[in-house]
Amino acid sequence: MKLSPGLTWSLLSGFGKLMNFLPQRASVKLGEIIGMLVWFFSRARVDRAEARCVRVLQVGVTRARSIVLESYRNLGRGLAEVLRLPATGDRVLEYVEVHGEENLKEAFEKGKGVIGLTAHFGNWEYSAAVLSVKGYPLNAIGADQRDPRITNLIVSLRAACGVKTISKGFDLKGAIRCLREGEILGVLLDQDFGENGIVVPFMGIPASTPFGPVKMADRIGSAVVPMFLVRRPDGIHHDLYILPALGDAGGEPFGRNVEASLTLCNDVLSEWIMRYPGHWMWLYPRWASTTGDR
Repeated sequence: MKLSPGLTWSLLSGFGKLMNFLPQRASVKLGEIIGMLVWFFSRARVDRAEARCVRVLQVGVTRARSIVLESYRNLGRGLAEVLRLPATGDRVLEYVEVHGEENLKEAFEKGKGVIGLTAHFGNWEYSAAVLSVKGYPLNAIGADQRDPRITNLIVSLRAACGVKTISKGFDLKGAIRCLREGEILGVLLDQDFGENGIVVPFMGIPASTPFGPVKMADRIGSAVVPMFLVRRPDGIHHDLYILPALGDAGGEPFGRNVEASLTLCNDVLSEWIMRYPGHWMWLYPRWASTTGDR
């Protein structure tokens, strides 16, 4: 199912207006239904995601189908939540309980910036919104969409809760600057970096991984703090788990040995994805450049 940019924008903007009109529970439920409809009408992409899930998790087709469907349901829920951030505002804290905030405070108070490490897991944008509302200076890396209107929408939705976007495309200088100023930089590390990455295991399979965050951590002295947002069974509440900053890797301080540090990052991400597989975005071809997975 492939929509034209114009139709995609019309549907997205209309859906956003509806989400800001409906109460939280109704909007999230509608988002879940939308996610299920996209799953139903995207058979080719869903089949690839299920095959990916079978291969990576070593599960049967039935179990993989259940995991991928849950992933789509959660993506729909997350979209609804993010689109209604202008209406939710500070009340985002009503839907998220934070665990381990002391780990973030300890890293933040060192004044050398913090890299918030996560993946396309749960509602990652909600994590940033929650921490920003709690008073942390949060920066997210921009990603240029094919339709610039969608790029601008993402920036404005983040800003609704005080999250700053570093350019509308990756800006290395901006990322370094925010860390040098002692702020928090959110990083989604589960992206295929092609020939520009370093190949280390991700869920047991070699994957090209971005190494920039590790190099920045070493250069600036920033702590790398993993964090994961887990949706509760009721569908609308979450638990944000903030882990202790990553320590030595390969017998050296984090960042000194880049490959070992990247492996440590991927190991943490992999552990949480395997624990909550329905929270991860299986539709993304994470291993495309190393295994030919499309």
